[in-house]
Amino acid sequence: MSTLAIPTLIRPYRLDVHTPRAGALATVAHDVRRGLTSQPKWLLPKYFYDDRGSDLFEQITRLPEYYQTRTERLILEQQAAGIVARHRPTELVELGSGSSRKTEAVLDAMSRAGLLGRYLPFDISPGAILAAAGRLAEAYPGLRVHGVAGDFERHLAQIPRRPPDGRRLVMFLGGTIGNFHPNARAPFLRAVAGLLGAGDRLLVGTDLVGDVARIRAAYDDSAGVTAEFNLNVLRVLNRELRGDFDLDAFEHVALYEPDRDWIEMRLRSQADQVARIEALDLDVPLHRGEEIRTEISCKFSRESVEQMYAEAGLTMLEWHTDPEARFAVSLAGLA
Repeated sequence: MSTLAIPTLIRPYRLDVHTPRAGALATVAHDVRRGLTSQPKWLLPKYFYDDRGSDLFEQITRLPEYYQTRTERLILEQQAAGIVARHRPTELVELGSGSSRKTEAVLDAMSRAGLLGRYLPFDISPGAILAAAGRLAEAYPGLRVHGVAGDFERHLAQIPRRPPDGRRLVMFLGGTIGNFHPNARAPFLRAVAGLLGAGDRLLVGTDLVGDVARIRAAYDDSAGVTAEFNLNVLRVLNRELRGDFDLDAFEHVALYEPDRDWIEMRLRSQADQVARIEALDLDVPLHRGEEIRTEISCKFSRESVEQMYAEAGLTMLEWHTDPEARFAVSLAGLA
């Protein structure tokens, strides 16, 4: 782990880095070998998010097809003041913080209520944290920013404890909880619950079941940005593991699985080929039409969110949606 203390125009802020330079690649060799020797083949979506992948995802959030980000932001802008007034958080922890743009609605509400204390962004990309930390430290005088760059699966325990006299709000936005396989959600949320104490709250954004065409379009935009984002996982493997994947030999695929209420992103091989991953001494044969699953994105109902919390020892306290019920922001506490 390394620690960076970066001075800004306002005050120093801190970044603790628990991952190597390319993000959550400390265990990439194990993950990639396991996924690419399975049938069907798969890769973990966390490997999208080197600095280039994080930038591509920020571009995705601004696309007209990608309704999730703007809808969630609207809900937060409408509900943040009430949430802060009812639960009185003095510290904000954001998992998967990215650019921290939506965070401003909550920070604004905390600032107006005189509760602005410490902000702890947690993300796979140190670069994304640094960019956001500098902006927010300057925009909110007196805000203490302590970033943590790490992997959800391994580094949640590195998030600093809250002061004993404070209250913590942990946010997990963007529908990212949907990227966890249903079998993995409860263990992850139990680990997140370990960040909470009495009076602390967890705020989660979830994409909701609905019109299949609208949902699918959000993962297969007309400008091809999502396709570029999907292919970025192969760039990461080429760079970090000395792979020779030919990106032009793959196409982006987004499919909705109605029986599972999730959408899958895949990379489809357009020819019979063998990719070499030198660092693993591994040849990866792919036949024409064979697919590598790179992400699932589960869609939820109010009932399934309540069940998800209950399985993790949490109780849902509040439920907020947009008028069209496309997206939800819910609040939970320890049961």
